[in-house]
Amino acid sequence: MVRVLSRVHGKRWPTAAAKTREGIADGLAAVTLALVEQEQKMPSPEELRLAPRWAVIPKNARFDPPEELEDAYGWISRRSLLVSSLEDPKILRDVQYRISFKLDGTPAAGETSRRRRRALNTGVEYAIERKLLAENPLTAIKRVKSGSSDRVDPRVLVNKTQAAQLLASVSYVGTWDRKKGRRLVGFYAVMYFAGLRPSEAVGLRTADCFLPEKGWGVLTLHDTHPVSGKQWTDSGERHDKRGLKSREAKEDRPVPIPQPLVAMLRAHLEEFGAAKDGRLFTNERGGLVGSSTYWRVWRDAREYALSPDLQASIIGGATVRPAAHLHHDMAERRRACGRGRAPGRQLARGHSPRL
Repeated sequence: MVRVLSRVHGKRWPTAAAKTREGIADGLAAVTLALVEQEQKMPSPEELRLAPRWAVIPKNARFDPPEELEDAYGWISRRSLLVSSLEDPKILRDVQYRISFKLDGTPAAGETSRRRRRALNTGVEYAIERKLLAENPLTAIKRVKSGSSDRVDPRVLVNKTQAAQLLASVSYVGTWDRKKGRRLVGFYAVMYFAGLRPSEAVGLRTADCFLPEKGWGVLTLHDTHPVSGKQWTDSGERHDKRGLKSREAKEDRPVPIPQPLVAMLRAHLEEFGAAKDGRLFTNERGGLVGSSTYWRVWRDAREYALSPDLQASIIGGATVRPAAHLHHDMAERRRACGRGRAPGRQLARGHSPRL
């Protein structure tokens, strides 16, 4: 069954986004533990998960597995269960557990379990096409409600004063000469004021910005640069380059921005300029801003901005995740204030009804 899953997902690989590829590998790795023979003298669960994540990458097909994965890869090759084993209720229950829980026994996030189930279901449907199964046995598995929610808790969203304090505190992170925090103030600001996703903000260019001296400006978004591992992208870089979420490949999205953000971006360009390719935000070497960089800066900034009691509260714990919460803060403010003004109404473009 593991071979069937690898084969069918290998066909999806060339056209899949890097994040999708990573999801495919994670789904395959999770169900592999339930689809191999279990014995005492077998590789560890961690090793059995890493082996299919390596093997599913098409370019690795011409290489032998790394030394640290040889035992796990060999075990999967020799002890993978037959496709028909999915008709066994015991195997199905184990598959359900592997899909819904992490290795430490805690529930997986709802989206994670759904992604894993989709990965397995794709392989099962392929097996049915090849006459290896008569029907889909997954329909007999009742979906387990995950104890881990993907929904953002409204209590973690900062108010206007806290947001201003956090953005100001970013400029105090790092030394003055290295400008570690100062060069990222505008980066967090476009997430808070304009609701940009981090993958949209890292690739924002001067040509995408209309920044008048007075009044509202406009950011016109064309693509995203989501962070994945180097092994998942065609370029071998950590950032993939894709079109906008839920849009056609060449479709753009204009985002009106208020005067405070216009002023911040104008000041940013005056002090730091732009990268050679026109990007507004860069790391210290002029490259794309990595997720680890903006997470660390935001983590340090909250220690300056929040009082000890707030740092110990749910807000203090959550603000280490700027990507999700600044993005959601904008949406919550819009919903609370209504949609009376035209610029505000246009800000909704690009956000799902769920958000």
